[in-house]
Amino acid sequence: MKHYLLSVVQPADATPPSPDALAAIMRDVEAFNDELRAAGAWVFAGGLHGPETATVLRPEGGEVLITDGPYAEGKEYLGGLCLIRAEDLDAALEWGRRAALATTLPIEVRPFVDRH
Repeated sequence: MKHYLLSVVQPADATPPSPDALAAIMRDVEAFNDELRAAGAWVFAGGLHGPETATVLRPEGGEVLITDGPYAEGKEYLGGLCLIRAEDLDAALEWGRRAALATTLPIEVRPFVDRH
């Protein structure tokens, strides 16, 4: 089994869903996570606070410079992630499809570099 990262792409300018809509999304996400666990594909998942909570550490001249804010600003940001095990890319893409339906957000699927 290979490991894949499912990244939840959060639009920076999106209007938050209503409380009722958010509750429905969270139920769908939890059901998705339960499916992953039942299939043995679950490794880890979680949501992230907004990019304004980020701290960036940059090596510079043998020291590390610490700055507040995201590393890069953009129209989207990483809103959450899910690390899964899957047989191949097709299986990972199917999990990504299910994640997109559950979260109602775009999902980026990326394989981890094989470790030997």
